[in-house]
Amino acid sequence: MNIAIVGIGLIGGSIAIRLRETKTFDKIIGVDKNENNQKKALQLNLVDEVLPLDEAVQQAKVIVLCTPVDVIMKLAPTILDKIDDQVVIDMGSTKINILQKIADHPKRGRYVAAHPMAGTEYSGPEAAIPNLFKDKVMVYVEAFKSDEDAFDIADAITDQLEMKSVFMNAEEHDIHTAYVSHISHLTSFALALTVLEKEKSQGRIFELAGSGFESTVRLAKSSPDMWTPIFKQNRSNVLEVLEEHIKQLQKLHDKLQDEDYEGLHKLIKKSNKIKRIIK
Repeated sequence: MNIAIVGIGLIGGSIAIRLRETKTFDKIIGVDKNENNQKKALQLNLVDEVLPLDEAVQQAKVIVLCTPVDVIMKLAPTILDKIDDQVVIDMGSTKINILQKIADHPKRGRYVAAHPMAGTEYSGPEAAIPNLFKDKVMVYVEAFKSDEDAFDIADAITDQLEMKSVFMNAEEHDIHTAYVSHISHLTSFALALTVLEKEKSQGRIFELAGSGFESTVRLAKSSPDMWTPIFKQNRSNVLEVLEEHIKQLQKLHDKLQDEDYEGLHKLIKKSNKIKRIIK
């Protein structure tokens, strides 16, 4: 049984590394429109060969979509048009718009919507790493709409990646990811822009950057080609979260401006409750 991975970057490449280790598939086929990514994926032995999309779909039992979400929107119905009994697994970070696009497709049952809650700030085939997914969460979205055998194949891959599984509908998924993932990236982008603006007039500012700054701004190194479509597709949820985030920033601002250090202390102490969620 062969697998085709469409988009051989951080997610697709890391999936390939693990599936090669476990020898789950006879052949790993790569699909990527970027010629440099194609060459690098072959050099790094992430894939056995690189093929055009149509050929890859014909040769593979499983097609995994690891491209930016705007590309998944275009590819999903097109690939479903081409398949017989193959399984298409979408690894995108947003789900409502994608699943609406294929909701009435006659091959909808061959489609499994999944989202691995794992990643780094890097992109491209070189970013692929072993064990990226180990002990992380795979979110299945509207799994009840997938054929049982299609879901079983997808879930077997999740097992090989050593991931835990949770189930959500599309609305739950998109709002939850806005809170735990998308806002984190927006905040990091904003902090990077803030510091870069200051650096123009005070060029030595980065000499003071320590681990706290690095960990907070790390996500600002993430690909705009990946994240702009995510913000576009999850716009309403991200705006809702962003507005709440701005309100919280304003509270901190006001406490400092008013020299209300007791109130500031209370807000910081309240924020410490996040330790109940994040160990």
